[in-house]
Amino acid sequence: MIRIAFDAMGGDIGIPATVPAACASARAHPDLELVLVGDEAQLQSAVHEQCGGVQERLRIVHASQTVGMDELPTQALRMKKDSSMRVCVDLVKRGEADACVSAGNTGALMATAKFVLKTLPGIDRPAICARIPAVSGHTYMLDLGANLNCSAEQLYQFAVMGSVLVEAADHKPRPRVGLLNVGQEDIKGNDQVKGAAKLIANSDLNYIGFVEGTDIFLGDVDVVVCDGFAGNVALKSMEGTSKTIAHFLREAFSRNLLTKASAALAMPVLKDLQRRIDPRKYNGASFLGLTGIVVKSHGSSDAAALSNALEVAYVEVQEGIPQRIDSHLEALLAGQRTA
Repeated sequence: MIRIAFDAMGGDIGIPATVPAACASARAHPDLELVLVGDEAQLQSAVHEQCGGVQERLRIVHASQTVGMDELPTQALRMKKDSSMRVCVDLVKRGEADACVSAGNTGALMATAKFVLKTLPGIDRPAICARIPAVSGHTYMLDLGANLNCSAEQLYQFAVMGSVLVEAADHKPRPRVGLLNVGQEDIKGNDQVKGAAKLIANSDLNYIGFVEGTDIFLGDVDVVVCDGFAGNVALKSMEGTSKTIAHFLREAFSRNLLTKASAALAMPVLKDLQRRIDPRKYNGASFLGLTGIVVKSHGSSDAAALSNALEVAYVEVQEGIPQRIDSHLEALLAGQRTA
């Protein structure tokens, strides 16, 4: 059985979203057990009402505290040792869960996970990695905000972790790795990016060179590596662009009777477009580089989005992502010692 600890109090919605998501995931995977962490009384009531047929695979662990979405990570780490978030991470540390998922405060979750689980040998800092919709399906991108300033060596570590994740999760041998830059020419970029390019090019990774922002979506690269500053700006820009396009479409189709009639005719196409770029399908960012599996869900996630975050954790447990990253790093270090 795969066991996932689920922060049932995290996010903007909390139990009304987390419990239905847990029920759906348990029904989808007969080999999945979920540990719902939060207010025991509220959770028992919600599970009893909504999770018929899978209740035996939903265990409740009480937590007396919650972490606010605007709470300082250091405060959460020091003062909220019995928060639903902390208890989830502690369960992974003790081996009582194979992974944890939370839609709570990103900074607090990262600080807690790093403090409790520690990083793998050879990894300086964990990185946030997520799938981005692309022409050919999706592209993985890291770091998306955990590390604003990165050395060349750390960018190289991100490349290794991203490559291992894609190879395992998507069953894609030798995924294409690119470094996000302001241009594809070798002379462009800062010293960190240029240094990382040399390190990755001299490794066994399938490095295709520098990529630009447009390449993220065109399907010619599988892993896009960048520091957390550029990655987070790019991610938020994507979200803003998506909302802007949706706004313009609604505005255009509601202008008059003719455009409203056109909207009715175009509805099948619009629904297909919405399905393909639905952010809920891509919900669930991995904290790569830790000794355990931690997946961050978007704070505003509904039940469908949370189910996708749980799916990300489920796949990572199946594929043993931390162990794969550790083994790959060991092989790289061994090769460097013998070179």
